Amino acid sequence: VQLQASGGGLVQAGGSLRVSCVASGRTFSSYAMGWFRQAPGKEREFVAAINWSGVSTYYADSVKGRFTVSRDNAKNTVSLQMNSLKPEDTAVYYCAAVRRVGLGGTRPNEYDYWGQGTQVTVSS
Repeated sequence: VQLQASGGGLVQAGGSLRVSCVASGRTFSSYAMGWFRQAPGKEREFVAAINWSGVSTYYADSVKGRFTVSRDNAKNTVSLQMNSLKPEDTAVYYCAAVRRVGLGGTRPNEYDYWGQGTQVTVSS
């Protein structure tokens, strides 16, 4: 599967952004999806995960209550709605996929496919 992320941009602290990821292929619903982010000089870190149906989700503590992950299997799309953004949310955001029934993990090496990343910048 190939992943194409979009929707990043510049926003003021407290604002909102929605990033999305479109997958190629006909088997998108076979994949658990994850969102990760990487700030300059830091390791890639887990943000959110969603299972194949969208029923199960999981969030990093740092974004819980502010971010919402969702997916639309008919459109081969997974999205991350980000509210109450903080300057520390500034990073390149990546979507990732792994073929499995349950939730994907929280470590980058648990995913097999990656999008190219989209920049999110939150100004103070």
